[in-house]
Amino acid sequence: MYRKPNGQMVIKEFDLPFEGELNAENRWVKLAGLIPWEKIEKKYAELFLSDTGTVAKPLRMALGSLIIKDKCDFTDRETVEHITENPYMQYFIGLKRYQKEPPFDPSLMVHFRKRLDKETMMEINEMICAKEKEPEQEEKPDDPQDPGDPPTMGSAEEQPAQVPEVQPDTQEDSHAESKPKEPMNKGKLLLDATCAPADIRYPTDLSLLNEAREKSEAMIDALYHVNLGFKKKPRTYRKKARKAYLSVAKQRKPQAKSIRRAIGKQLGFLGRNLRTIDKLLELDGHGTLDNRQTRELETIRLLYEQQRSMYTQKTHQVSERIVSISQPHVRPIVRGKANAPTEFGAKLAVSMVDGYMFVDELSWNPFNESNNLKQAVEDYKKRYGCYPEAVLADQIYRNRDNRAYCKQHGIRLSGPALGRPAAQEAKNKKRIEQQDMKERNAIEGGFGVGKRRYGLGRIMARLKETSESEIMLQFIVMNLEHRLRVLFFHFYSLLFVRIWRPPLSQ
Repeated sequence: MYRKPNGQMVIKEFDLPFEGELNAENRWVKLAGLIPWEKIEKKYAELFLSDTGTVAKPLRMALGSLIIKDKCDFTDRETVEHITENPYMQYFIGLKRYQKEPPFDPSLMVHFRKRLDKETMMEINEMICAKEKEPEQEEKPDDPQDPGDPPTMGSAEEQPAQVPEVQPDTQEDSHAESKPKEPMNKGKLLLDATCAPADIRYPTDLSLLNEAREKSEAMIDALYHVNLGFKKKPRTYRKKARKAYLSVAKQRKPQAKSIRRAIGKQLGFLGRNLRTIDKLLELDGHGTLDNRQTRELETIRLLYEQQRSMYTQKTHQVSERIVSISQPHVRPIVRGKANAPTEFGAKLAVSMVDGYMFVDELSWNPFNESNNLKQAVEDYKKRYGCYPEAVLADQIYRNRDNRAYCKQHGIRLSGPALGRPAAQEAKNKKRIEQQDMKERNAIEGGFGVGKRRYGLGRIMARLKETSESEIMLQFIVMNLEHRLRVLFFHFYSLLFVRIWRPPLSQ
């Protein structure tokens, strides 16, 4: 059950246990004013279809706590402790007054991430970025935007330019409807892809098989007991298997032959354990596996089949390859970077406009990001009512289909065109290409900020749903930080103009 809060809380309504009131210039107070809580509240309330049961925590408390966690790089427990100690954070999550007790248990943070899934987070990101344009639209609802100005971040669907009325020459023309003029292309769209690595150990075939063998031994211990009719407990050869694994794992640079021999041994031990587990499960009165062991058993079966197939075929490639038993959704993503040729996590196709970032696609399987260009451009038109003037992307996006699509809609795709340019145009095109490369560095810098300053460099969530929610939350926090910087920039620019404006002549 969900109970919607009454109205939007203001800073003066927050009660403190001591004299005074909250500072309106505090960063958490400013940040709270940038988020459209009421609009997001309507979307959040749709997740609760039942009117019975325990009342759920408000959206502002759930989303605000997640934002605090990622903005300050806290753990779930540390987040609750800081909220309990800080009245500004309590105002940010929507409490009416300061309280000494924790607002909720840290374990609820996991449920917050499950409820605010990937699709919901994408819509919240759109609402937050679209809120910047609302004051201008309310002040000047009928004033169309100048075609020469670039689109402002988060604007609603732009009204098409008005077409002057033409007197019909014939009676047939008078009944014909006038077609609206297509708006001019404005703004620049930056495209790129990155990977959000998961918090897993670097996977090798030998270490994965050893981990699966140890987990299968624990499952045999849980399923077996003396009343099953066995003369003695089924053997697992765990000491012998452990010794065979360490004999290779402790080597500094083991040879390929010794690694293959060790993998073959671990496959034998693991296969024997899986057959023992199947026999135990067929007997009545066997022990029980907990939920985690039940999930991991299916993953271990798939891992065994994959490793057996690669071992017999003498290859190192297989589709849907398992690289983590605890996180079976993680896949290897080949990026071709110098420091990390292969990363293990989710691949993201991201677009940027005026410093704001949007996740166009999030997938745990590898994909070609060049296929997302058309959809990213169409999403740009939905947000701003026009196509971009230019799309700044790297070489992988410059295939023939994307070039033809951009040419059809009058969009300039960055990079050199096909064929040899004319001698007179070569110098101008080179200058434009260099300028495009400089401007495209903004999205690369955004990835760097997300991975170094925030948690995009290592996703600590364990489940697939919570990991996707955590990834999307990183971009929401970065967009809020950008909006906060833009807000301060406008404030100081206005203050500077007022101070240094020359007096009007009499």
